[in-house]
Amino acid sequence: MTIVRRADGAVVVHNGIAVEPAVLARVEALGPIAAIIVPNGYHRIDAPAFAERYPDAKVFCPSAARTKVEEVVRVDGTYADFPSDPRVRFEELDGTAGAEGFGIVHEAEGATLIFNDAIFNMPHVPGIKGFVLKYVTASTGGPRASRVAAFAVLKDKRAFSRHLERLSTTENLRRIIVSHHETNTEAPADVLRAVAATLA
Repeated sequence: MTIVRRADGAVVVHNGIAVEPAVLARVEALGPIAAIIVPNGYHRIDAPAFAERYPDAKVFCPSAARTKVEEVVRVDGTYADFPSDPRVRFEELDGTAGAEGFGIVHEAEGATLIFNDAIFNMPHVPGIKGFVLKYVTASTGGPRASRVAAFAVLKDKRAFSRHLERLSTTENLRRIIVSHHETNTEAPADVLRAVAATLA
């Protein structure tokens, strides 16, 4: 889950997940919850709870995910309908046919890109789980487009690769946030170019 404050002080919840009441209280203390972002048709399990708790918040998702997301929660619009804001915006990713997008946040200290399943950043882990993640789903071992992403959201790898190349030129890019699961702050532009190169 990623929490972003808009320029007007309202709060955006990206990929909301069930958390302890104390954590939720900290989120609510940041400002009114104005938007709930459901980043694709798979990351929707906790969206109904957030929509119920914050009935005044608008729910947004990528265009091609709308039908699947609406099976469990109301959808007020797609990323194209997300209210204009100088600090944060959400767009769909090329090569995903509208299945997934990304967020970009501009702060005084630099820009942040927010991804979901399109890019993973998971370390290798031991055991059977680690074997499956490393060799079956190709999900671990640093920033990458996993086999999960290739199956679920990537329809045109070359178009996606070119989009990552463009995003790597984001002015003063300081970090990349992913849902799975480590934030990257070390040379994020190089990370995007490296991931793009594996798909070109």
